[in-house]
Formats: sequence, C-alpha cells, structure tokens
Amino acid sequence: MNNGSAMQINGATELYGIMGNPVAHSLSPAMHNAAFTALGLNKAYLPFAVQDIAQAMTGLRALGLKGVSVTIPYKQTVIEYLDSLDPVAEKIGAVNTLVINNGAIHGANTDWLGANRALSEKISLKGSSVLLLGAGGSARAIGFGLLEAGASLTLASRTPEKGLALARLLGCPWLPLAETISARADALVNATSLGMGPQQELLPIAKEALANFKVVMDIVYAPLTTRLLQEARQAGCQTINGLAMLLYQGAAQFELWTGQQAPVEVMRQSLLASLQP
Repeated sequence: MNNGSAMQINGATELYGIMGNPVAHSLSPAMHNAAFTALGLNKAYLPFAVQDIAQAMTGLRALGLKGVSVTIPYKQTVIEYLDSLDPVAEKIGAVNTLVINNGAIHGANTDWLGANRALSEKISLKGSSVLLLGAGGSARAIGFGLLEAGASLTLASRTPEKGLALARLLGCPWLPLAETISARADALVNATSLGMGPQQELLPIAKEALANFKVVMDIVYAPLTTRLLQEARQAGCQTINGLAMLLYQGAAQFELWTGQQAPVEVMRQSLLASLQP
C-alpha cells in the first residue's frame, strides 16, 4: 500500500469510468480514484457523458477500458450490447457495472449488493420482512436483491400502473403509498426521490407509521440526513442513510474489477468529503 500520494498517469495506467447523461455530478470518480490510490494501483476513473450508447460501447472496446459504471439513462439499454450478463442482473433487467476483458464486455448489477450489505449491517435479511417504497429502477434492483437474500417483500408506490407491474415481476403484494399507514415490517426502504432536492420536506410515508419498523433506510444521499431519517430516529428506529448503498455498490464494483478487497473506509471518507458543501 502506498502513502496516499497523488496518482501518476503513465503509459501503463488502466482506465475505468462512469457513463451516463448527465454524469458531471457523479461522486463515483472521487470514490474509485481514492480507492485506487490507497492500494497503489495504476488505474484511473473518469466520467464520460454519453450521447450514443452504441457508439460508446464500440469506443470502450476500441480504447481498451477495463471497467465502467453505468448510470441513468443507460442501465437497461446497455444490455443489448453485452457479450455476457450476470444472472441476477438479467432478472433485474438493469446493469450498473461493466467488466471488460480483452474486448469482451460482461454486465453485472451491484446496486442490489450495495442495498443488501447496507441493510444487513442492521438486520438479518433472511426471513425478515421489508416494505419497499418506489417502483423505478432502484426499487427494482433492491427488490430482486432482497428476494435473493431470502427476505419477504411488500411494495408500495405512488403510481398503481408501475407499482403493480413491478409487484407482479417480484411476486409480492402491492399497496398504494396512502395505505402504508398501517403496514408493519422489520425494515422500510425508501427508493423514491421524495426527500431529495426541491422535495426535501416531503415524506414518502406518514410520520405516524414509522414506529412500525425497526430499521429505516433511505437511498437519497443529498441531503445525507433526510427528513425521513430524522423522523425515523425520533420514532426510535435504527437508520441507514443513502451513502451506505452508494458506498457498498461501489465497493462491489471495485472488487469485480480488481479482485482485491475494497478499502471501504477510504471510499466512505472520499464520499463524505465530496458531499461537504
């Protein structure tokens, strides 16, 4: 391990990155470059704002990149350009990680691994019950991941069409968000955007319902302590902020790319530093 001195880019540097649109706001470059530096690895990670996914995939092969994170809006569309696909990523129908070996591109999904690892620090997932809020891509990955770990699941969302469709895929019951007031489970996971940005004061579930859960996890990480987590603490719940899933999905990516154990604390500190105003 080196002393954390600045990375030297040279002819042997292996290149990684994140592709999406937009990506300028991504915290992944800070997290992964800190990890590479901490372990003295001659690797660098860059953001790539991609307009055309087909051309981008050709470019990744041609330029010899070793690994890429995939974010919005390409997590689904990237699948048709892969040479192989992880079975859980296939179930989820979304990929957030590319592993590139001699031009062959393998797709995986570490979002579910990140969510499971964050939750399993507080509860044993096998046999536990979880109420999952949301019906978008994040909810889909988290839902499949929880089922993979042996948890039982109830889904709740604002829009019945999307919610019922995802619940059918997951094979679990669905509730309208308005009816979650009496729901009970070991854990509550917010995979909606409520609580982020201009919706910071909005709660995805009634405050009075929070006492029905031992653990409350929010995948929103800006702000780091959302109103949901503040209210959950007051209700006596253990809480998990959005940094945990972001961190652990990144750690799983790092391990897929390098075969080495991720320096989780270094990565956590780089994320916290990036979130400072």
